[in-house]
Amino acid sequence: MASYTDRLHEQIRARQTSALVGLDPRWNLLPDEIRAAAEAAGGTTSEIHARAFQSFCCELIDIVAPVVSCVKPQVAFFEQLGPAGILAVQHVIRYARRQGLIVIADAKRGDIGSTAEAYADAWLAGEDPDRAPFAADALTVNAYLGTDTLAPFVQAACERKAGLYILVRTSNPGAAAFQDRVTDSQKLFEGVADVVEALNTENWPDADYGSVGAVVGATWPEELQQLRQRMPHTPLLVPGYGSQGGTAADVAGAFDGSGLGGVINSSRGINFAHRKEPFATEFGEARWRDAVVAATQQMIEDLRSHTPAIS
Repeated sequence: MASYTDRLHEQIRARQTSALVGLDPRWNLLPDEIRAAAEAAGGTTSEIHARAFQSFCCELIDIVAPVVSCVKPQVAFFEQLGPAGILAVQHVIRYARRQGLIVIADAKRGDIGSTAEAYADAWLAGEDPDRAPFAADALTVNAYLGTDTLAPFVQAACERKAGLYILVRTSNPGAAAFQDRVTDSQKLFEGVADVVEALNTENWPDADYGSVGAVVGATWPEELQQLRQRMPHTPLLVPGYGSQGGTAADVAGAFDGSGLGGVINSSRGINFAHRKEPFATEFGEARWRDAVVAATQQMIEDLRSHTPAIS
């Protein structure tokens, strides 16, 4: 059976893009028609918002599924709504998988022992969507507690043909406060990167890439290129493109010579494209779906023009 990264790269080759669409629903940014339909069905505020988030994300999935390889639901936006939100994100993940997309659950879990095993059991379905309640192909993980944080997740990834993305060099400006700390002549994020690379070479010794990925922000382009070289067997998840300021040229260093090895995330820039120029003028809120199509295609073409070609 194919590993997570084999399945991901198969999807990327089929669609000829490494574009990843984040699903970040926010009530005050949703199109009026989505909010009105959710409100008309009644219920508590949380139930109404969850209904709107689910509807909006499933529509986004329908729009982008033919042209991108994967989506990344931001779990926090659903969790804030309580039980209704949890049911909504579960539905969204399964819906995306039925549409043939790879799903990376952005939940940033991280713990040790039996609690880490529980998180893995909940989220890491891997190849079989029915293997875990939330049915994700891959999960983001915070390794701050140490290497024993990662062991249960890696075991589950091996058993289920699932993927992980460990926070290594995140895109936020404040990341340097911790991640740039120097110990034993190297920065903390470099030490985490070395652990991630070792997990791949140990568990997938004969593969070009293992299934333990690294999150490296587009807002650190020089470090992104250095980390690609430092972790040659590690798939990368690159946030920070678009709304956070990262450009296609900034993310070019994420890829190997064949244009594989990384996925580039855009969330707000696609989810709410109708609210920014030039799409706001061209489409407006009434044609928000067309704005999503145009923004997604613009991203795909931008990556094709400024990053290595997929072969």
